[in-house]
Amino acid sequence: MAFSDFDLRGALQSFGLTEVRDRDLFKTVPQLQPSEFLDVWLREFAPVAVGVNSEKARSEFIIAPFLAEACRRAVGPVNLLPGITLDVDKSRGLNGVCDFIIARSAEYFFLKGPLVAVIEAKREDLVGGLGQCTASMVALKEFNDRDGTPVDEVFGAVTSGTVWRFLSLKGSTLTIDRSEYYLRDAPAIVGVLVHLANAAKF
Repeated sequence: MAFSDFDLRGALQSFGLTEVRDRDLFKTVPQLQPSEFLDVWLREFAPVAVGVNSEKARSEFIIAPFLAEACRRAVGPVNLLPGITLDVDKSRGLNGVCDFIIARSAEYFFLKGPLVAVIEAKREDLVGGLGQCTASMVALKEFNDRDGTPVDEVFGAVTSGTVWRFLSLKGSTLTIDRSEYYLRDAPAIVGVLVHLANAAKF
C-alpha cells in the first residue's frame, strides 16, 4: 500500500483524522500579483498544457512554474523538491512518490525537515486525489517529528494546474479548503503558495 492507494474516506479512517470542510482557509492571505516572468510563461504555455492534457504537461508547464515563483518570493531558506520518494512507514501506507514537496531547508541532496507542504498533480480528478494528498501530509508530519523539526501544521494541494484545492493538517484535524482556485485566480494562488512556503520558519 502507498499514498496513491488511499481515497479520502480510507485516509481519514486509517489515520484517525477528523474532517472539516466549511472553512475558507486562506481568506485573510493577501493576493500577490504574478511576476512578469510567470505571467508571460502562463500566457504562452498554459494553453499548450491544457491542449496536451497530460499530467506531465500540466505539471511542467503550469504547476512547477507557480511553485517556483512562490519559493523564490518566500523568506528563505526554502526549497522546491520534485518527484521525491517519501518512505516513512510502509506498513501503514505512508510511502510513495510525492509530485512536489516544499521544504523549509536549503538542503536538496537529501530530505531534511521541516517539510511544510506537498502538492499532488492530477489531470482531472481532484476529489479522487484528496486521499492521496492526505496520506502524504500525514507522512510529512511524521517525517518532521522524526527529523527533530516538528511543525504545528502542514499543508497540501491537489491540482490540475488550472484548478487548485488546498488542505491543512493540524493535529488530527484535516481541513479541506471550501474554495477552489482557478487559473484566472493566479494572484490568489501565488499568495496562498507563498504563505505555504513561508510556514514553519526555522
